[in-house]
Amino acid sequence: MEPAAAWVPWDLQMANWTMDPTAVWAPGIPVEYASTETFGSCHQTSVPARSKGEQVVEYGAATQNDHIEKAAQEFVVDFNSMEMKIQDPIHVFQEAAHEFKEDINMVEKKIHRYPAMIRALGDQYTVPTTVAIGPYHHYQEHLKQAEKVKHVAAYHCIRESGCSVEEMYGAVVSVGNDARRLYDKDVMAGISDNEFLPMMFYDACFLVQYMLSCIPSDIAEMDPSLRGFIESNENDIDHDVMLLDNQLPWLVVKAILRFRPVPLEALHNSLKGCLQDRKDNKENAFVLDDGYEPPHLLGLLRLFVVGRSKANLKPPNETESISVSVSAIELAEIGITLKANETTELIDMGVKKNGTLFSELHLPPLSLNRSRANWLVNMAALELCTMSYRDDIEDEYSAVCSYLLLLAMFVDREEDVHELRKKHLLQGGGGFTNTETLEFFTSLQDLPLGSSYVRIMKEIENYKINRPVRTKVHAFVYKNKKTIVMFFSGIGALVSIIGTLKSLKVD
Repeated sequence: MEPAAAWVPWDLQMANWTMDPTAVWAPGIPVEYASTETFGSCHQTSVPARSKGEQVVEYGAATQNDHIEKAAQEFVVDFNSMEMKIQDPIHVFQEAAHEFKEDINMVEKKIHRYPAMIRALGDQYTVPTTVAIGPYHHYQEHLKQAEKVKHVAAYHCIRESGCSVEEMYGAVVSVGNDARRLYDKDVMAGISDNEFLPMMFYDACFLVQYMLSCIPSDIAEMDPSLRGFIESNENDIDHDVMLLDNQLPWLVVKAILRFRPVPLEALHNSLKGCLQDRKDNKENAFVLDDGYEPPHLLGLLRLFVVGRSKANLKPPNETESISVSVSAIELAEIGITLKANETTELIDMGVKKNGTLFSELHLPPLSLNRSRANWLVNMAALELCTMSYRDDIEDEYSAVCSYLLLLAMFVDREEDVHELRKKHLLQGGGGFTNTETLEFFTSLQDLPLGSSYVRIMKEIENYKINRPVRTKVHAFVYKNKKTIVMFFSGIGALVSIIGTLKSLKVD
């Protein structure tokens, strides 16, 4: 007996198919029997030419032994005398509307292309440098070298799972059709399942190994050669796997996680403070909500960074009008100072009282470098693609756009960036320079007004309305503080002189 042939999900391997000569094949749909229109037990065999308005349809016998075969039957149809029933063309519009609705219903799960505003920021935020994930960048020449590493990652996923290749690949195949629907239809039209399914398998295995590399205890146990590649290309891989259109549907990743689990709680504790240099070693419990599934790895990172909306967050009172922007100087004039949070989650933004006279605008701190700038831009791009389709307006769904827009609102000059550093809202010394930071934030000043941003503007407006006298007095003091200081210094000097004269007179 010959040994069984080895099988791998290789996109170049083609199965040897034996075709039944009697089988009938329709494009994309192999069927066992033909489905043709017949008259009685006859099949159409020829269409002889006829005069205009007539068509002769010739039918032969169904079997060679049938005596009816001796005489061909002709059916003459006068098309000029027939009434044509044309289907109502509204069905075309209905189909388009149905397809559009289905796309909207899947908007939070889809692998989006970049909105125009983000594309305008440049390739550094939108184009992978080392590894392609999914079909959008798969065929770029400079990314082909990483394909070999994906095979290595797949080998270790299989070996560490203790399961067979067929089991793991079959799990990916089982969600393949659902995954295809989440990508751009024009792109997918040119990619067959023989290419797409192996691509999904290898990319998912690579991402699982990448996620394990983010956990200190797991990367220590990783194969040295694979760990060496990931660590030597760490910045580039961190950049690439968090690009908006370089993502893999989470349902595909989850298919591999069933066999090679990644502890999401440990991953959360490792990535939760990724926007800051200072790490909090305190471990926090993290569990995905029942029924919630991130769309992809970028969506999972965004969940870690943003956090969840606080329950029963009281909305601010409505006002007749609000300002859509305010400078740090204007805030200081009315008695609101900028304050860096001790927490790192972006959802924790807002105006809080500081005693009876003053308030503080709390924002999470940021250590800005190229990797973090890339993550923020791509998380904002994800919000841009999804927030306008939501019925609710919870802060968490626009937190990244709101956070970036608030920081951008406070910087017009390099001196403003320096002031944010003095207030510890911008931290670290090894990232962007003041000039680079200014350029980054000013490029994002056209982001939409997220619900967190609008809420904070309302809180500031309410502060001014509820404390009209205090804000005016504070504004007067702030604007004239140099004069006031000089005045009281002069009074102090005058008192000192009078005291000296009195002592001389007594003497």
